[in-house]
Amino acid sequence: MMELHLKDAGWQYILIDYCWYYPYGGTLGNPPQTEDFKPSLSMDDFGRLLPAVDRFPSAKEGMGFKEIGDYIHSLGLKSGIHIMCGVPKEAVAKKMPIKGTNYTVDEIMNYTTCSWLNHMYGVDMSKPGSQEYFNSLFELYAEWGIDYIKIDDIVSPYYKEEIEGYRKAIDNCGREIVLSLSPGNQTPIEMAEHLKLNANMWRISGDSWDDWESLKRQFAYIHKWEKHIGPGRWPDADELPLGTLNKRGPHDHGERESNFTTPEKYTLMTLWSICRSPLFYGGDLMVIRPIDLKLLTNKEIIAVNQNSTNNHQLFRTESHVAWVADIPGMSDKYLAVFNISEDSKFKAMVKLKELGFESVVSIHDLWRRKDLWKFKDGFSPAIEAHGAGLFRIMQ
Repeated sequence: MMELHLKDAGWQYILIDYCWYYPYGGTLGNPPQTEDFKPSLSMDDFGRLLPAVDRFPSAKEGMGFKEIGDYIHSLGLKSGIHIMCGVPKEAVAKKMPIKGTNYTVDEIMNYTTCSWLNHMYGVDMSKPGSQEYFNSLFELYAEWGIDYIKIDDIVSPYYKEEIEGYRKAIDNCGREIVLSLSPGNQTPIEMAEHLKLNANMWRISGDSWDDWESLKRQFAYIHKWEKHIGPGRWPDADELPLGTLNKRGPHDHGERESNFTTPEKYTLMTLWSICRSPLFYGGDLMVIRPIDLKLLTNKEIIAVNQNSTNNHQLFRTESHVAWVADIPGMSDKYLAVFNISEDSKFKAMVKLKELGFESVVSIHDLWRRKDLWKFKDGFSPAIEAHGAGLFRIMQ
């Protein structure tokens, strides 16, 4: 599905989400370990987590994700994984050695731990061996051919020294790897410059699920971070909760289709595109519906996400939000208009002079892929409740 339908539209990465080292793949929720470390997590002799072989048979004999990565690369795509920040508690209890040193992992740990998954301790970067442990992790990931790493439980609370340690490990591993940081519940905006120096993307909110109020909250989060949108440094509004969700999700609600209405799906994809949030599809690609495939493969929309600049909120009222962005090397602009009200009769007026257009303009509707009438002075598109439009303004 990825190779056949999404690659041509610009989608690049296939990511393996969290707890791939935990056995019994049918376990729902955030799978815990007991105090005596049952079930045992899959790891090597240096306290580095490995894929659980009962779930990933190709990982046998310490192969990790190399075979899967090689296959993904053979399709012209890139591979990625999710990891939790820190060192496994089980490895600490066993006092496992840090590769290439005389230190053991119990000597570098601290007692910070994730509030929702009890597998890991934090790492004290002032301790000898701590950077070497991180270096050994990314040496392993580079051997697997990993192109993208999402590190969870690291920015909320904000573990500054550990973030820097992971950055150094990537820079020393000999492979270009995209670094994503999560979760964003309380990601401090005062750390924006630090994030831009050390990461390629970072979550700006908690998990964004498939309900209108959750989506509506993202407008404020994204607006807060808009000044920090830029090449290679992306505020991340979370995945796109579309399609079939919760195959083995963390909330134990059982498998379901996304609760978003069709207008809300357009708002989701339009907002993520105009603010250049990284795009990650969160549903089951094997059973994707035509409406969702249409949303994900509109190349004109993807171009906004990939190639626009100066992306920012133009205005927000009780009923509408508008965002605008430049097109590099051109006077054209992208305009997104959202109806966040419950009433489809409300319209928002966009004053074209405020966008720098003094004469008649042509407007192209990117979702409908059609040219609209010519406009002067103002543009007031009809947007249904909870819906969105995305347009290109040309002079």
